[in-house]
Amino acid sequence: MLAAMLNTHLSSIKAQDIELGTIDIATFGANVDGMIIYKNMTGDAEFMSINCIINGLYKVIADYYPIVMGRPSIGKNGKGVIVVDPDNLCMPDIAELSVELPAEHFFETRNYKNGDMVKFFNLRKFFRESGISALPEATFSHDHSAAIVRLIRFKDSPYVVLYVSLPHVIFDGTAIAAFLNNWAECTRNLNNPEYKLKYPPVNDRKVVRDYFDTVTAIEPPHTKHFKNLGAESLVKVPSSVIAALLLAAPDIPAFEEQHLLHFTAEKLELLRQDVDKAQTTNLALAAVLTKTILQANIQMFNSMPTWSYVMFPYDCRHRTEVPMTYSGNLSFSAVAPLESQTVLDGSYKEIAQAIKEHCSKVSSEYAKSLIYTVENEIGVLFQAGISLCNSPDTSYVGLTNLRYMPLYSIDFGYGGPEILSNGYFIREGMQRIYSNKQDGGIDLFMNVKDDLFEYLKKSDELLKYADIIF
Repeated sequence: MLAAMLNTHLSSIKAQDIELGTIDIATFGANVDGMIIYKNMTGDAEFMSINCIINGLYKVIADYYPIVMGRPSIGKNGKGVIVVDPDNLCMPDIAELSVELPAEHFFETRNYKNGDMVKFFNLRKFFRESGISALPEATFSHDHSAAIVRLIRFKDSPYVVLYVSLPHVIFDGTAIAAFLNNWAECTRNLNNPEYKLKYPPVNDRKVVRDYFDTVTAIEPPHTKHFKNLGAESLVKVPSSVIAALLLAAPDIPAFEEQHLLHFTAEKLELLRQDVDKAQTTNLALAAVLTKTILQANIQMFNSMPTWSYVMFPYDCRHRTEVPMTYSGNLSFSAVAPLESQTVLDGSYKEIAQAIKEHCSKVSSEYAKSLIYTVENEIGVLFQAGISLCNSPDTSYVGLTNLRYMPLYSIDFGYGGPEILSNGYFIREGMQRIYSNKQDGGIDLFMNVKDDLFEYLKKSDELLKYADIIF
């Protein structure tokens, strides 16, 4: 019965070439993933049924996201494309796994003054002790699947983990949150073959190209900074080969030295009040992290880095006429290059203001310039890539705020998730913020080297606000 349903879904997929946007191909080799943890509250024997999950996935891909079953290539015009060939589909890799330990074995718990007992999923402990040493990551290299799904069940436990990995070249953070919700919506409505999504995705990259054709580029300050930094070594690459160059890039390996901090809602507000109550919580948190990570960096390397970088991605859907339901990449990066001595000597209020001056002035004009940079000055992108890290020469905080993403609404018909987590993600120095519905605080997943974290977890300034989970 399931096979027949899946074949019905697949038979509706049409042959098509989907031209990728510049920002799509700039992310090639990276992936976006998540670990969504559900709790069986009723003892339902069919809770998170693998057959329903698979059926819903095939339906949402066939009806709305055929790009997920396509394969990357170079079109006749030299542009990057995803080729969807019904006779050669890139099939999802789906499996159900069993762990001979209860899920609670991998939880860390904290009791707070208001009576909340908050649970956190310790990914590193899971990989050490579950018998599952790693989970596959979505990649187009070596003909791997573009969609990887693992449904993980535990012995004598009501918890189920849904792990999903997809290639970044197809989705950015906003788009994958929409994909997951649309997948769940299709799954909930499998009994209605005529059901249509209320807000279907816009997949045509042409809407982005058409919009930016009307925009005049303005170069953001951080682009000028990276140009000056590597002026002597920047290599010119013909724009006609950029797509081929980026689509030939190797996969970016995940960074496995992951740590987790938790900020209760009360401590988070205290942090904002202490730093500058006129600033956003995100800026106040960035200021504290920028200074405390720099201090740890100095202790670890016994030297003062020249630059302290702070990076915020921003979603250009909010700054353009491109529909919010656009399913491709439309997120750009704003970077604050700060002199490390200034950070070390400055107050948190001053650091927050300096970050704001660089990272809040985002616009479609800046975004257009970044598209131009990828297409015509790819060396600047590589220079930024080697600069944004923690080293003797640089300190780095890359802060992705997923706090307001609709992740707790991903309901496959069994209720929304209890806990949000993620697999290992790319690049040292990157950090992700998730909301925590258990107590209204936030979870900060940090990619920092274990040696550096040893210094960071001794920071009284950071521990005033944060609890170390692992």
